[in-house]
Amino acid sequence: MTPVVQAKGVVKRYGHVTAIDHSDFELLPGEILAVIGDNGAGKSSIVKAICGATSPDAGEILIEGKQVNFSSPIEARELGIEIVYQNLALSPALSIADNMFTGRELRKPGFLGKYLRMLDKQAMERFAREKLTELGLMTVQSIKQPVETLSGGQRQGVAVARAAAFATKFIIMDEPTAALGVKESRKVLELIKDVRARGIPIILISHNMPHVFEVADRIHIHRLGKRLCTINPKDYTMSDAVAFMTGAKEPPAQDAA
Repeated sequence: MTPVVQAKGVVKRYGHVTAIDHSDFELLPGEILAVIGDNGAGKSSIVKAICGATSPDAGEILIEGKQVNFSSPIEARELGIEIVYQNLALSPALSIADNMFTGRELRKPGFLGKYLRMLDKQAMERFAREKLTELGLMTVQSIKQPVETLSGGQRQGVAVARAAAFATKFIIMDEPTAALGVKESRKVLELIKDVRARGIPIILISHNMPHVFEVADRIHIHRLGKRLCTINPKDYTMSDAVAFMTGAKEPPAQDAA
């Protein structure tokens, strides 16, 4: 089985600090891969290298077996890689539809769009409504309402819907429930499962162990800048994962990187 994305021996240094130390990484088709690690372990750094936010100093990154060298997250997005950020990276004053299409607006067909560069608002609103309905998010009053009028869970839902609508390779979710309450977190977890059911693999970075063990198919444990091991959540407990992550317990030899 060819991994959707694979990193081999990736290194990233910032002066004397080594953020990624010859790390490996694989995301398999159709899975939710949780990435966990202590603060400063380098889990966000390896994901940033994968999505083009940073350029590795060494090593290689392959998408579906082909080596890539992204110079920015925009290049990764053009290839079908979407990111959901923990800080709700939306424009509060813009509508839901406008947020869905930020940076990829649709223009009207023919002369109006080509020469006058007029946007096709109706087409964007129709598409946004369809995608929100597919994910069970049409509890909002109107697709035209500003994002600032939504709850935290609804805002994160819009971000997830945007990623699911345009991702063709995989989605990276960076602490998607960190800023949410219990009820809103539950909704986002259900959205994550729905997205996976559509065949889109997900990289989930999270500190929330119950959430990780609920939705993940595999867990990538990052420690001291590299992959320590990959475990199946059905075979280990949350206490085991924390012990591996902190160095209190030796990682399983058969899964060791």
